[in-house]
Amino acid sequence: MKDTQLPRRAHQRFSLREATRPATTQIGVRGAGSRDGEPPSRRSRGPTDTANWLYGRHTVVAALANSERHWHSLAVLAGQADEAVELIATARATRRGNNEPVRVLSRAGFSEILPEGAIHQGLALEVEPLAEPNLKEMLRRARVAEGRAIMVVLDRLTDPQNIGSILRSAAAFGALGVILAAHGAPPATGALAKAASGALETVPLVRVVNLVRALDRLKEAQFWICGLDEEAAQTLAELDLGERAAIVLGSEGGGMRRLVREHCDYVARLPTQPTQPTLNVSNAAAVALYELVGRRTVA
Repeated sequence: MKDTQLPRRAHQRFSLREATRPATTQIGVRGAGSRDGEPPSRRSRGPTDTANWLYGRHTVVAALANSERHWHSLAVLAGQADEAVELIATARATRRGNNEPVRVLSRAGFSEILPEGAIHQGLALEVEPLAEPNLKEMLRRARVAEGRAIMVVLDRLTDPQNIGSILRSAAAFGALGVILAAHGAPPATGALAKAASGALETVPLVRVVNLVRALDRLKEAQFWICGLDEEAAQTLAELDLGERAAIVLGSEGGGMRRLVREHCDYVARLPTQPTQPTLNVSNAAAVALYELVGRRTVA
């Protein structure tokens, strides 16, 4: 399939109205903020009067393997104490506090410390929130990255399971990071971490106050921005976004906001069937990442 040529972009700062850009059309789903991409002054944290628990085998193992993570105690079901000792013995995370490192709990005990319905697999880890990365740090990583650099940008996504699943796909396909709006974003704990299945420890999750300004920062760093919308004329496969690309996904209900869409260089769709044109946003992210990263790697 013939690739669409990229328009020339000036390396200096420029006005979007002055730059030559392709017409904005709309991929697979319809569809977030500090000033100039810097981190917001208030970090996203859970309630200060409650413990911060991660749960599920992959999530807990990944957290203990992360040298930048601080933890307090590991809760396990009866019969899993030996496994807990082995996990702690090989942990790279730093333990803080003077309490016993391992707590053996009943299932009722797990219900007291975790949300209702949490699938914990007999493991839960009390942790401190990770230091939040910022856009400047992520762009620095992009400058030295080998091969293709991919970013995922999320507009108006608030569901922790969707965001966690997108983090997992970003890790699987080698994306450099995920950017989302600070406003309305869930804390990076609990359900989000469980859905990410360990990816929260390896993929930077950057919260920004002004998503449009963050897109401008990406453009200054020579990224081409492609929004996903089911009504777009072009498919993602028809575009060649070069070595630095960012995909933007909006909420399933409202899609991308108008200003976010207008700041995309392209808007494209996934090649879904007319009888079922939309995908869950996390599924759409996985398909788009495969198109951008996986297919080129296989080829």
